[in-house]
Amino acid sequence: MVVETSKKASLLTAALLVLAGCVAGGMPPPGRHLTDLECRDLAALRTNASPTMAQHQVELGALRKAGYDPSPFYDDPYYPDDLQAAQRLVDYWFQTECPPVPTQ
Repeated sequence: MVVETSKKASLLTAALLVLAGCVAGGMPPPGRHLTDLECRDLAALRTNASPTMAQHQVELGALRKAGYDPSPFYDDPYYPDDLQAAQRLVDYWFQTECPPVPTQ
């Protein structure tokens, strides 16, 4: 009985975390590929400021959405072509979906 209650609590916690991620900007708005968080972090990376690890993770997530899958075996026969294709797609999404960054 205690094990069953523990499993239910674990499932409920997991479901709440997934929903919290969606509310916090984990899902892009309808019709878009990039979330507001991804737009913000990709814009920050383009300023040549010192990037954070979180910004790098967001960039990698966007590249994965664009079809790039970094091979853990270091023998990807399509590298760097597949990475460059994903970068072009993410750049296109950034230009068409993200609000312009104000210039100073």
